This record gives sequence, C-alpha cells and structure tokens, in this order.
Amino acid sequence: MNKITRYSPPSTDDLEQLKRELGMTGNQMADLAGLADGRQWRKYTGGAAPRELSAQMLFMLSARLTLPDEVLETVYAKMREVGADIEIGQGGE
Repeated sequence: MNKITRYSPPSTDDLEQLKRELGMTGNQMADLAGLADGRQWRKYTGGAAPRELSAQMLFMLSARLTLPDEVLETVYAKMREVGADIEIGQGGE
C-alpha cells in the first residue's frame, strides 16, 4: 500500500482560488472538507496565522470532488464496518 511520504499544504491563496473556481461559499467549502462551518474554513484561508490544511483533510476534500457517490459509499461502508457510526446527508447550503 502506498502512502504519502512528503506533504506541503496548499497556500491560503490556493484554497481561495479553489473556492472561486468551484463557485462555493465558505460554508460549502467547510462541508466539503468536513469542517463545522464557514468560520472554521476561514481559519485555513486568512487571518494573521492561518492553519495549514492537513493531508487527511485535503484527501477528503479531493476525494469528495473526484469520486462518484457510489465509490464514496463504499468508503463510508468500510468506516461503519470498522466501527464508526456515521450518517451521510446533504450539506448546509
């Protein structure tokens, strides 16, 4: 199994550009990345000391942008098999 051996997070400008390209709101980007709301998303895109987006969070965001729902459902099923209790539904906006 391959693993990520080096990771440099996207810059705040990169994240803002992605948001613009997708035409999404901060709340929608938060949903995509698995964050609570747009305020949390802004912690990664601004302020005096923005947070770095983890490889795991970027992987989730990228998977949700790339993979069809049927494939994502197989991942959610594996999460349940491992013991997670998750519910999948529509995002906030």
